[in-house]
Amino acid sequence: MESKNVMAATSDQIKKIVALENAADSLRAEGKYNEAIASLLQALEIDDRFVRAHLALGVLYHLIGDYDQAVRHSERAVELEPGDSFNVAALSVTYQRALAATGDMRFKEKAEEMLYRNQGRPRH
Repeated sequence: MESKNVMAATSDQIKKIVALENAADSLRAEGKYNEAIASLLQALEIDDRFVRAHLALGVLYHLIGDYDQAVRHSERAVELEPGDSFNVAALSVTYQRALAATGDMRFKEKAEEMLYRNQGRPRH
């Protein structure tokens, strides 16, 4: 299964990335979040442009309470595919969850910046 976000990788690399992604999915289903994270990080070592891995890491890091990493990976997914509305929505949800969990206003500020940027308005 070749995804547009790993097309630069060789066929063997793509197979390895997909195998690591599938392993991460199974580990997540078993509640083994740290192991799933490790698997996805291995996939990103092969190709850091694998958007699905960044999106999954955003969710997994949220599940273990590492909101800075959740935001970092969600932001990377948007950076790689800025026109993808799903990625933008996932990032917005990540910001909201991080704010709710931590009360850290950085996440609110980032969400507002993204909102204004996507509406094409300068932030006041």
